[in-house]
Amino acid sequence: MSHSPKAAIAAVESHFKVLQKTEFRGETSLTVEAAKIAEVCLFCRDTLGFNFLSDLSGVDHLGEDPRFEVVYELYQMEKGEWLRLKTRVSEDHLELPSVTGVWATADWHEREAFDMYGLRFSGHPDLRRILMWDGYPFHPLRKDFPLGGKPSAMPDVAFSEAAPLEGGPFVTVPSTATVKDREPRARG
Repeated sequence: MSHSPKAAIAAVESHFKVLQKTEFRGETSLTVEAAKIAEVCLFCRDTLGFNFLSDLSGVDHLGEDPRFEVVYELYQMEKGEWLRLKTRVSEDHLELPSVTGVWATADWHEREAFDMYGLRFSGHPDLRRILMWDGYPFHPLRKDFPLGGKPSAMPDVAFSEAAPLEGGPFVTVPSTATVKDREPRARG
């Protein structure tokens, strides 16, 4: 069964506690309790027809409590409709239920959120780093992670020199030339 976005939002609101409802540029986001996110996602899949998890991403709101937000982009293939769910977790309790049992595609998305932000997903079948190496002690997408990186005990494996903020190999130069001619490899 598929529903329009407005009907889907109303259905979620009538079955679950919605902590916040925001609208921006014609898109609505529903924030629900972290402990209920897997249950809400299952309802959205089975009852509302949102049969695809397009994306799951972490957001760091450094300085706010709860600090971290997890965003779920759901898609309904029959009608091409979208639904955005969000949930928040504090720095003291970085765990929320996994939705891998609802959508298998959540596997790598949750692993990335774990790796980059330190978010934990209870019930995940294989929660381990996906981008950084095992044993890496930091979470690089946290806002308190320095842009220049952190010193490494393994300089031959992982160096952490400060990245230049201008003039790098992929920076174009201002000119009236076409994009193709401004492309860094064209200068070379």
